[in-house]
Amino acid sequence: MQVVITGANRGLGLELARQTLARGDCVLAGVREPARAAELAALRGPSGGRLRIAPCDVASDESVRAFAAALTEPVDLLINNAGVRSLPDSLEALDLEAAARTFQVNALGALRVTRALLPQLRRAGAAKIANIGSNLGSIADNTGGGSYGYRMAKAALNMATRSLAQDLRAEGIIVVVLSPGWVQTDMGGPEAPLPVGQSVTDLLGVIDRLTLVNDSGEFLDHRGERVPW
Repeated sequence: MQVVITGANRGLGLELARQTLARGDCVLAGVREPARAAELAALRGPSGGRLRIAPCDVASDESVRAFAAALTEPVDLLINNAGVRSLPDSLEALDLEAAARTFQVNALGALRVTRALLPQLRRAGAAKIANIGSNLGSIADNTGGGSYGYRMAKAALNMATRSLAQDLRAEGIIVVVLSPGWVQTDMGGPEAPLPVGQSVTDLLGVIDRLTLVNDSGEFLDHRGERVPW
C-alpha cells in the first residue's frame, strides 16, 4: 500500500511513518525541512527503499505542487497530519497573525495537499483520506474556551472533511477526520495520558476498518467512536 504522511518529522507523524513501514507499506513522508528530520531519515535504511522523504510545506502552494509531482503511483492512504499550535491562547494576548498561520497549516494545508494529490488518490480506486483533527475542534465539546486559533482551525478542518467526503463519495474515496486523543507529543506535553505509539496503533486500526457507507464524512476518535461536531 502507498501511504502519504505530512508532518512526518516528529510526534504522531513520525510514529505513523514508523508503524506503516513496519507493516510493509511504502511511505512518502512530507516534512517542511528534510535536513532536520534525523529520526525520520533513520527509518530509511531499515525500510529497504520503501521510505521516501520529500520537502512539503503545507502552507505553500508551490511546495505542495512539487511534493505531489514527485509521486506518480496511486496513493491508497493520505494522512494529513501536519499541524501547528498558535500561542498564546487567551483572548487578550491573542496573536491574530499566528492564528491565521495556524489556519493556513491546520485547515487549508490539508485541503491543499488533498487537492494536489487527487489524481493519485483517484488512481488507487478505493483510497482513504485521514485528516488528523482534535477534540478541541469540536464546537459541541467546547466548555473551556480559549485556544482560539487552534480551535477555529480544527473546526474548519472538520468542515473541509465533511465537504470532501460528499464531493468524493461517488468515486469511492473515504474521507474522515480523526482525533488522536491527548497524546504525549511536543504539542500534547508529558502530562498527556496517551503514549504516541498506542494512539497511532489505534488510529491505524480505525483507518483499516473504515467503510464508505458507515464512516466517510465522520469525526472519529482514536478508538473509532463518534466525536460530537
